[in-house]
Amino acid sequence: MSFDYQRTNIYELYADLHLIDKSKNKYGVLSMIQLNYPELYKTASYINGKWLNVDKTFPVYNPYDGNEIAQVADCDAEDAKAAIRAADEAFKVWSNYSASKRSRILKKWYQLQIQHAKDLAQLLTTEQGKPITEAVGEIRYGASFVEWFAEEARRVYGDVIPGHGSDKRITVIKQPVGVVGAITPWNFPSAMITRKVAPALAAGCTVVIKPSELTPLSALALAQLAEEAGFPAGVLNIVTSQNPQAIGEELTSNRKVKKISFTGSTRVGKLLLRQSADQVKKVSLELGGNAPFIVFDDADIDAAVDGCIASKFRNAGQTCICTNRIFVQKSVYNEFIEKLSPKIKALKLGNGLEQGVQVGPMINENALLKDERLIADATSKGASIVIGGSRKEGLFFEPTLICDLNPDMDIFREEIFGPLAAVYTFDTEEEVIQLANNTNYGLAAYFYGRDYARVWRIAEALEYGMVGINTGMISTAVAPFGGVKESGFGREGSHYGINDYLNIKYMCWGGVK
Repeated sequence: MSFDYQRTNIYELYADLHLIDKSKNKYGVLSMIQLNYPELYKTASYINGKWLNVDKTFPVYNPYDGNEIAQVADCDAEDAKAAIRAADEAFKVWSNYSASKRSRILKKWYQLQIQHAKDLAQLLTTEQGKPITEAVGEIRYGASFVEWFAEEARRVYGDVIPGHGSDKRITVIKQPVGVVGAITPWNFPSAMITRKVAPALAAGCTVVIKPSELTPLSALALAQLAEEAGFPAGVLNIVTSQNPQAIGEELTSNRKVKKISFTGSTRVGKLLLRQSADQVKKVSLELGGNAPFIVFDDADIDAAVDGCIASKFRNAGQTCICTNRIFVQKSVYNEFIEKLSPKIKALKLGNGLEQGVQVGPMINENALLKDERLIADATSKGASIVIGGSRKEGLFFEPTLICDLNPDMDIFREEIFGPLAAVYTFDTEEEVIQLANNTNYGLAAYFYGRDYARVWRIAEALEYGMVGINTGMISTAVAPFGGVKESGFGREGSHYGINDYLNIKYMCWGGVK
């Protein structure tokens, strides 16, 4: 990670002022994070119920100012192997707990997350950059999966099927798959963990988590609360590392790991799928997106603008279900742009910890370079920048509105992952369906309109796993989250979400007379 300004290391200054006690931290870590519950600030990995310090560490930076905020344990494949062994041993215990006992422990974990939501959000914003209000929302959203699956643990039902003979009886039961390897991204460092871990634990599985090396502190804080909630040693393990390839290879090659769950780029997801194929592991993938946002001529334009702002600029556009391509019917195009423009201009950039900030920094330099490349390609092919279009000091990119686009531009084909609102026009329903589906991705789509016959036609015709109709916000614990095509497979959330962590066993009973 590089910055245009000099990164300030003020650890020694803070230590000299006795604001940091080096004796309490093996690594001598800089922590300007003021927490009501300091136990949530962890820098060691968590394996088999113990906080593991290793000789090698890696830095974690605040994307707002580039300051180092932690030195975190840099684990290797052997540490991952130890975590897998611990999870495998713990599975023998945890899977034999009653569903109600697992449910009670999960519910306690949920309660602790809600109790410490403000501290968890402060950690999240400091290492990831999103505005504190969004961070609090993420903590509550993430905790809602724990609450939901604490209840679903009691509802892993089987079946009795009419037999194929008078002396036969057929029963079906569901059993936990075993050890789960979970690899999570930096853009939702808390919620992407709970969305995977909660159903796995509810089903009776144990978990080894590799969080993003950019945002490991949120994962470690969740492990601290899991320990306090009463999870047995080895049930939940966090392996921090700046070498994701080594950890991923161990998770995919180790025969004790029965399932891989990954959220991240399509490129890495395909690699993990290939690596898991030799052992035919169960795999769930939630990968990239290229979400269309369609506005028809009968739409409530004010609502569509608000939905577009909410979907496009959340987390500075760095979400897999962010609006990517905005398609507006020509007859309402001018009205839509006139109402969208001032709202984009009014978005406040800044330190996510400051109240009122709506757009925080990008995660790193590469993210900025990608936005600049997409804009340069589009403008070289005739696109017009209406608002913004430039990076600011540090890792900020100003909210941007770009128009006069066409499908030959990179911005049409690629996932933007930044605060760029790219607007296209269309004439007919058939045309926009073809444009919307013209992508290898199929995660989320959105559209606004009031003709309910058309609503049904569009919703069914869009080749996406999730469709928002007259709303730009679709994520919830009670609905199945996931995509089709190269956006992956498997579902997280809802009663469907626990199925990916279960094996179905059919038992045929003969000699029943």
